[in-house]
Amino acid sequence: MSKVQIKVNDNGSFRVTGDVELIDADGNVFETKQTFSLCRCGLSTKMPFCDGNHKGKFDSCVRAKQVLDE
Repeated sequence: MSKVQIKVNDNGSFRVTGDVELIDADGNVFETKQTFSLCRCGLSTKMPFCDGNHKGKFDSCVRAKQVLDE
């Protein structure tokens, strides 16, 4: 089984790829595909999914800490 991948897109969504189950606080399951995007700006009208409303209104470029071999 391969790992699920979540990519933090610059100025945009979380891109989720892999076999995952997305549930709400009450345990209800959202219908998803093998690849989908989750909103992280709060502007989507299709929450928790991204609908592109962030474009030009959301600024965030997150990077993981780079680990150097010693």
